[in-house]
Amino acid sequence: MPVVSDATVTSLREIAVPAYGPTALASVGTGAVTPILALTALDLGASTETAAVVVALVGVGMVLGDLPAGALAARIGERRALLFAALAEGIGMVGAGLARSVLTLAVAVLVMGVAGSVFGLARHTYLTEVVPAGLRARALSTLGGVHRVGIFLGPFLGAAAVSLWSTRAAYAVGVTFAVLAAVLVALTPDLARPEAQRAARHTPVGGVTGSGVAVGAVARPASVASVLRAHRRVLTTLGLGVLAVAAARAARNAIVPLWAESIGLDAASTSLVFGISGAADMLLFYPAGWAMDRFGRVHVAVPSMLVLGVGMALIPLAGSFTGLVVVGLILGVGNGIGSGILMTLGADASPVEGRAQFLGGWRLMGDLGWAAGPALVSLAAAVLSLGAAAVLMGGLAWMGAAWLRIWVPRYDPTRARRET
Repeated sequence: MPVVSDATVTSLREIAVPAYGPTALASVGTGAVTPILALTALDLGASTETAAVVVALVGVGMVLGDLPAGALAARIGERRALLFAALAEGIGMVGAGLARSVLTLAVAVLVMGVAGSVFGLARHTYLTEVVPAGLRARALSTLGGVHRVGIFLGPFLGAAAVSLWSTRAAYAVGVTFAVLAAVLVALTPDLARPEAQRAARHTPVGGVTGSGVAVGAVARPASVASVLRAHRRVLTTLGLGVLAVAAARAARNAIVPLWAESIGLDAASTSLVFGISGAADMLLFYPAGWAMDRFGRVHVAVPSMLVLGVGMALIPLAGSFTGLVVVGLILGVGNGIGSGILMTLGADASPVEGRAQFLGGWRLMGDLGWAAGPALVSLAAAVLSLGAAAVLMGGLAWMGAAWLRIWVPRYDPTRARRET
């Protein structure tokens, strides 16, 4: 079992501003920009297919940025990495807003994705370091909840700017909030103790004594490859469950609009289904974290996947708007009760030495799952049917639940406390 940080934070209120403020601001900016990326590509002369590829580059950038993000955070520290990410995201949004060609827009979107990866990794590492294991799930589920709320509110601010000026005005909203996030990072104190940060990021040169004291030269950051090799068992066991969770969640976002279109719903009705599902999702983030800390990770991870699987399997039976709303609620509840689970499991499994590097690899697995989910839906729908694809993804969610039931308890730091 990984060594748990000896952080002394006893209440999330102590870290509310430095931990959640930058995420809230950056998420609003991202939410404002995301809906207009495809429209910008179309305005620049891209085809519908090319516009979809441009939007997908956000995810590609996150996948490409995960491992370098771990190395960067290990070398310069989580706070500096966070500041770098916020500024880089703002630069990417400026580039997108000023783009005069599809290629320029694509590069800017890729930069935004990489910056988002660094930002997420820095927040994940920071909270893992400063929050004790008994409060960790609540801290990370709250982080996920704050991100969801920001993504939910951002489009409204972006829409207001677009209605007053032009489509490109949404980028000004995004840049403003990215800069505000960077300013907040610069102005708030770093609560992680310097010695804890060094232990989490560095490997001693010259070895250690029997008591664990470093011998010899100055410490240097461990390479990402060496950290991932040292913890490959975690990544190939518990990490496979992460792939299943992420794939099932991403598949939900792909299947629901496709099914809505197949039963004749218009865009407004489809958006309403998503809104209702998203509301159920957002309301559950703190109860999810509380339950993980109180009853253990497995008692949230497994039910989340089971409910998500039920929702997927019921999609073929949803032949009307009302039916799809019911299914959307089930999917929202399933996703909501698992809020923060991927970050929490990664934090639980992370080592003290090389934590940022490990979490970079962990987040890569999750992002690969997010990319694989829609691809699996597309493949299954092409070979079989959309309804069959939904059922198959439900089965994947149930398989993920079974896998998590086996491996999650082995890395749960709250288990010993509950058994005493």
